[in-house]
Formats: sequence, structure tokens, C-alpha cells
Amino acid sequence: MEHLDDNDNQPSLMLVDDDDTLREVLGRALARRGFVVTEAASAEEACELAEARQPEYAVVDLKLPGVSGLELVRRMVGLDAGTRIVVLTGYASITTAVESIKLGAVHYLAKPANTDEIVSALGRQKGVAEIPIATAHLPVGRVEWEHIQKVLTENEGNISKTARALSMHRRTLQRKLLKRPPRAA
Repeated sequence: MEHLDDNDNQPSLMLVDDDDTLREVLGRALARRGFVVTEAASAEEACELAEARQPEYAVVDLKLPGVSGLELVRRMVGLDAGTRIVVLTGYASITTAVESIKLGAVHYLAKPANTDEIVSALGRQKGVAEIPIATAHLPVGRVEWEHIQKVLTENEGNISKTARALSMHRRTLQRKLLKRPPRAA
């Protein structure tokens, strides 16, 4: 779906999320902010659309059916290194945030993020050193989640290899991955 205005000078934005409602609502909100929004429900669909019309901006969900949002970031940067990509996810972890930035995203936001935060993130060109550093320790559940994400990334998303590396039963690991990450304090 595409949200168009009569102005060809508006910046183009690819919005990729498998949640239809979120994608439609956020797409309309971003169109009101002056973007020509093209929507995709999967990485595969987004790649096809991006090849045909390379967007200036992209908002990419991390957890997509099939190919992950991280792989999509890599592919989109390969198509056009100038595309400003923000990764938006309900499964935020330090590991995936670092990996997103390494792959070429300009920012990483945890859901729920409002339209102002997303537009602000799209405008960033680099990190901000003035952000205060949290002094509170993370809860044990969050530390476990972060570690699992790190090992999963090291094993290129392979659940079986990750379970072996963590000395954990594969089904237990799958159950943990289906849950949302514990909130940081």
C-alpha cells in the first residue's frame, strides 16, 4: 500500500512490519508528516519494492516472517547505502541494536515508539554522546535475554546451535524466544 500526495518533492519512506494494523496506522501518521510511504509486510516484499524504487528512508521491524529485519537492513544498504534505516522492534536487545547499527541502520527503537520519536530517529546521522548512561543494574531476566540474543546472533539465528552453546534444551530456548524481553529497570 502506498500513501501518496500530489507533491513529488516529498521524501520516500519504506515501512516494513508484519503487523497490519501498526503498519497502516504508522503509515498514515508518517504520510501526514510529509513522507511518501510504501508499506511491506515482509522482507521479501520490501526488497522487491526497494529494488523498483529505492526509498530515502526506511522503518524496519526486527522480527519479520521469513528473512529477519537485520537481513533486510543488510540488503537495503546493499541496494542504496544512502537509505536512512531505523529498526523498530518489540524484541529489543543490546545485541540486535549493535548489529543493526553495524549493518547500516542509523537508529534502533523499542516498541512502542511514537511517530515523533521515529521521525527524530530518521533525522539522525550518527549517535549522540550526551545521552545519560543508566546506572541501575539490569534485572536477571533481562541479562539472560541479552545473553541469549548475543549467542543467537553469534550462531546466525540457528536455534539448535544456540541451544547447544547455552547447554539448554532446544524447546526451552524456543519458549524463551517467543516471550517478550523483560523490561530493563
